[in-house]
Amino acid sequence: MGCVSTAVAQHERQVLGIIPSVFTVNNLVGETCGKEIKVATMHERLLTMMELLDAFIALPGGFGTLEELFQMIS
Repeated sequence: MGCVSTAVAQHERQVLGIIPSVFTVNNLVGETCGKEIKVATMHERLLTMMELLDAFIALPGGFGTLEELFQMIS
């Protein structure tokens, strides 16, 4: 995700990271380029994404990634 967001930002496009606060402990997400919104839960993350985003990219991941992808599609 970091490579994709960096490339997008380098082409002067907006990057928005919506991150559950539990992942910001000990800097698990790395450096952020663009705007970052911290939310309390994964459910709040999905709701925020649906309200604010024009596009959604799913990169290879696990079952949580598939769950988010299907929720965004439906």
